Amino acid sequence: MESCDWLVTDDGQCISCDSIDKAKIPLDYYRLYRFLTDLEDILKDIKDDGKRLEKIRPLVRRLLTSSYWLQGEYREPDPDKGWSVLMLYDEPGFMLTVQTVVWLPGMVSPIHNHGTWGVVALISGEEKNTFWRRTNDPEFPDRIEAVGDRILSPGDIISFTPDAIHSVEVIGEEPTITFNIYGETEYEQRFEFDVVNHTAKLF
Repeated sequence: MESCDWLVTDDGQCISCDSIDKAKIPLDYYRLYRFLTDLEDILKDIKDDGKRLEKIRPLVRRLLTSSYWLQGEYREPDPDKGWSVLMLYDEPGFMLTVQTVVWLPGMVSPIHNHGTWGVVALISGEEKNTFWRRTNDPEFPDRIEAVGDRILSPGDIISFTPDAIHSVEVIGEEPTITFNIYGETEYEQRFEFDVVNHTAKLF
């Protein structure tokens, strides 16, 4: 199955994006340090998050296609929590983090946004992303509604604008392993949503 690239917007729309042709990916080894340098250039030169993500997604695909070691860099999840995070890069003063995340089968994330742009590449397993948006209800400003979902398979890359709201469910019988990149998080803008009580709390 052909891998796909997606962009999730602040209003919950999941838009199909052009994916780099694997035949056009350079054959030379693309090291993590060079990837980070290229990311730094993009973040300095481009201020619009949507345009940044357009430039970042092909680099993620090139990195994962070239640097196979990254696909085995993860931490076994805590069976009680059901998930794990391995930080691959997080430097104070630098505006991004790089990590791998593992979720056990059957796990469902809270409904949340990230308070920053993000790119997630599925390395193994399958997950369903459900997308949400605020309803602009004057009585309940944090009321949200589901607007769609997308099942991601290995090789798929999904990206998010800072206020995009989603939840993730692991489907199938194997864990999911993802390669995740996030910009500088605005923690006062990162929320977990309660769809029953129409509330949101800092996440």
